[in-house]
Amino acid sequence: MSKRILILANHDVGLYNFRKELLERLLVEGHEVFVSCPQGDNIEKIINMGCNYIETEFNRHGMNPLNEVKLLNHYKEIMREINPDIVFGYTIKPNIYGSLAAKKYDIPFVANITGLGTAVEAPGFLQKVIIRMYKNAFSDIQTVFFQNKENRQFFIDNNIAVDKHKMLPGSGVNLEHFYLQEYPSTDNFIEFVFISRIMKEKGIDQYLEAAEYITQKYPNTKFHICGFCEDEYEETLEDYQNRGIIEYHGMVSDVREILKITHCTVHPTYYPEGLSNVLLESAASGRPIISTNRSGTRETIDDGVNGFLIEEKKTEDLIEKIEKFIKLTFKDKQKMGKHGRKKVEVHFDRNYIINAYLRELDDIAN
Repeated sequence: MSKRILILANHDVGLYNFRKELLERLLVEGHEVFVSCPQGDNIEKIINMGCNYIETEFNRHGMNPLNEVKLLNHYKEIMREINPDIVFGYTIKPNIYGSLAAKKYDIPFVANITGLGTAVEAPGFLQKVIIRMYKNAFSDIQTVFFQNKENRQFFIDNNIAVDKHKMLPGSGVNLEHFYLQEYPSTDNFIEFVFISRIMKEKGIDQYLEAAEYITQKYPNTKFHICGFCEDEYEETLEDYQNRGIIEYHGMVSDVREILKITHCTVHPTYYPEGLSNVLLESAASGRPIISTNRSGTRETIDDGVNGFLIEEKKTEDLIEKIEKFIKLTFKDKQKMGKHGRKKVEVHFDRNYIINAYLRELDDIAN
């Protein structure tokens, strides 16, 4: 039996890149899908798929009380007008305010915790406020999906919807789209890539420092950077590029093209992620990965098998692991990439996530 499904998100990019297959499956099965998020370049694609779009403006990072109340009222208005059978929420604000609105109209709500966010991770007044908001919003929730055990433990420790918890392997990865690519020759250059929003918490400083050291010691290395640049890093990236230390590509529409020419993805993040899509996509493509030994990233790495773990904010450790990778033989680098592909196939297939959401639909039908 077809359902009317409302999906709340804070950005069109994540929704299209990581939930597209879910949207397609819901539409194929005859459900009516409504999408609420800010306007963006991918909205036309989402509409062309067959989804109904509801423009929703909000500041992802601000906590202005007037804007927060405005967003909550906007969600209430949407639910009152379309009367969905179920609501799926992603990220903090859509989860909290969407769940509060759904509770008012007795609509089942499924939240996906894609990371706690820096405000929640750091102890203090704001953390206490958000915990209280979660408790209130999730008091009558259908399901809370988690992408890593540490995030779930945080909710358990704070007694938030404890009997409604379920685990997911991140957003999963489309194994057909991110296929096992041929490993590039290492005769001329060994090339590394950083794929992320260019911001401090994603470890860009550590990556740049390591790139400067490694390129001086190993002239046959090259360091790429892909992603949207925060204003504070524009001059820095320009300086590093002018000095020949890095090559900055800006936003890349298809990361498979950059993965095709690079040998290893480096992601020295210490941002509180759910589970890193960058690492899943790189591993699925057969590329070894180097990333931080923390929740949201360590789940993707078997240390020394398909990549290396590093300590967060430790440039020296990152340099040591990059050098360790450089000294591997071509066959060992290639073997690392194949191990990563196998790990993703076994544990992170996106079809698992799609089926988990279909089971939530079955639950409300029954």
